[in-house]
Amino acid sequence: MSHTLSHHLLTMAYQNAWANHRLAKAWGRLAPVELAAPRVSFFPSLTATLNHILTCDWFYVDALERELRGDDPHPDCQVFFSLDEPCTTAADLQREQALVDRRLIAYCEQMRDGDLGKIVTIARDTPQHDCRLRMLSHLFEHQIHHRGQVHAMLSSTSVQPPQLDEFFCVGEAGLRAEDFAELGWTEGLIWGH
Repeated sequence: MSHTLSHHLLTMAYQNAWANHRLAKAWGRLAPVELAAPRVSFFPSLTATLNHILTCDWFYVDALERELRGDDPHPDCQVFFSLDEPCTTAADLQREQALVDRRLIAYCEQMRDGDLGKIVTIARDTPQHDCRLRMLSHLFEHQIHHRGQVHAMLSSTSVQPPQLDEFFCVGEAGLRAEDFAELGWTEGLIWGH
């Protein structure tokens, strides 16, 4: 089992995808009108919040992948936010979130501790330059923050929000076995045993 910082970031990418999967199984059961209904949170609905998570993931994962390939930063970072809600159905949101989650896992799989200081640039009006470690730390915190809002908004619907506060403790493997089977994952895939 690896105990490196880069491996920890990989487990965070897996945990992120797992939490999104669990949450999507809950909000995916809502009728479209319930997803779009006004709710109390930073964004006015579940759909708006889920789209925000998705577009920010596109934005940061694109920047990380471009740096990895040696490509220039995206010339217009606003393209990711040009539509308030690019996905209008639960199926589209689930599919697109799962795709970007897999891209983030693939990105983290290739990293080694010595790579974490490499600089990622985002071509904003004032270009943003941050190392991979800070960029990934920011991205994971952003996802956790807004997933918490989705979780809270689900509390006011007919669907009970899923438990998301478990990580990957050894004794809790049974609690994630069904989700891991659905995702095609094993404990060994993530932990190497």
